[in-house]
Amino acid sequence: MISYFSSADRLVAAILVIAVVAYIGWRVLTSPEQALQFGFNGLSVGAIYALMAIGFTLVYSTVWFFDLYYGAAAALGAYGVFYLRSQEWLGGIYQVNTPVVNIIFAVVVAGVAAWVLHTTLYGRLQQRVPPPVLRTLGGILALVVGAYAGAVLMFPSDLHILFGPMAAIAAAIALFFLARFTYSSMLGRRGYKILTFVAASAALALALFLGNALVSSPGSKLYLSWVVSCLLAGSVGLALYRGLYVRMRQRSRSPLIMLVASLGILLALSASISIVFESAPRPLPDPFGSVPWTLGGANIKGFNLFAIAAAFVGFVALLITLKWTPFGRAVRAIGDDEEVARVVGINTTVIVAIVFFVGTAFAAMAGILNGHDTAIQPRMGLLLLLKGWIASVVGGIGNLYGALLGGFLLGVIEQFAIWDLAGEWKDVVAFVLLILFLSFWPQGLLPRK
Repeated sequence: MISYFSSADRLVAAILVIAVVAYIGWRVLTSPEQALQFGFNGLSVGAIYALMAIGFTLVYSTVWFFDLYYGAAAALGAYGVFYLRSQEWLGGIYQVNTPVVNIIFAVVVAGVAAWVLHTTLYGRLQQRVPPPVLRTLGGILALVVGAYAGAVLMFPSDLHILFGPMAAIAAAIALFFLARFTYSSMLGRRGYKILTFVAASAALALALFLGNALVSSPGSKLYLSWVVSCLLAGSVGLALYRGLYVRMRQRSRSPLIMLVASLGILLALSASISIVFESAPRPLPDPFGSVPWTLGGANIKGFNLFAIAAAFVGFVALLITLKWTPFGRAVRAIGDDEEVARVVGINTTVIVAIVFFVGTAFAAMAGILNGHDTAIQPRMGLLLLLKGWIASVVGGIGNLYGALLGGFLLGVIEQFAIWDLAGEWKDVVAFVLLILFLSFWPQGLLPRK
């Protein structure tokens, strides 16, 4: 009986695949120009789904927990850009910048900074500096960081001046450590010292050049708001993990309790966004590449090409980090067995906190790209969360390659499916696809090994 049903399932699955491929092939042959347009639309939408799926896969495959805040992070990313740019873009008509919101985020950032300082510096310096002095200095520095975050939010018209130099310094530091990591194993002691000097000189030059370019370019404020929004969403995700999820994981081993808690967070943040921004859809400012150009009869926007490139760059960066860095090895160890990872000396709390930060930053970026392509609304995060999850199921839950493949495949199938239907059927098609994969390919196209 089991063999019979397995054969029947394979037959039905084969028929479905052949039907989908035949339909797309027929459409390509009958109207190649329109097929090119639908294909490009599918790839641009699929890039957003892929970013959501990549971040979701990173978090889920590490802690095996379906964090619903991930959807709220996408909405926070999009609304963060609107919050920072609405006054200038709309000529001061929409006064959305409020001290309460600025103070809340400043407190969150200060708390995250205090925890980061405590976990990274306290253990190393407590033998040299008295603990009370160390805590006081750490508290003061955390307050300074929180006050700086509040100032950035309070004066969005000066974002390029307030945040531009910090972004340039962060980029320079990333370049320095990337250069050291890339060549440290290839050079001897003397060559390593020379490389360190060269990398430090290049990082300093980059910081000066990029900082001056950002400060002197008011047009950079829109793109700096992307970075600020992703950092804020990531900080909230880290704060939720350290302040709530860690305690719940220690006191209760049931994933259902954490799922319900994250659902409450998603609903609370969605309601808060509705209170601050109202429930009406809001557009974001036009970014670069908003004017379409024609290729093969299809209208293609440069910004959509950027979204596709962003998905691939994020995938490659995360793949390199997970495969060839000590942090990546620690993440994979925690995903295989967190208890064993803790026994062998891995600070699982810190590693998982970083994972939550990075994953929610991916979600925020997906929300930003989606917001520039369509109007934003308070409950947009829930739909993007579900699309990211469907993409993960299609590609293979827990597989980074599958997340990328599933995102683009879902976007293309959605677009071709609504060729002869109204656009409202797009979400129906996505959930039908989910049901089919759960029925016939529950492991996805690229199962986790």
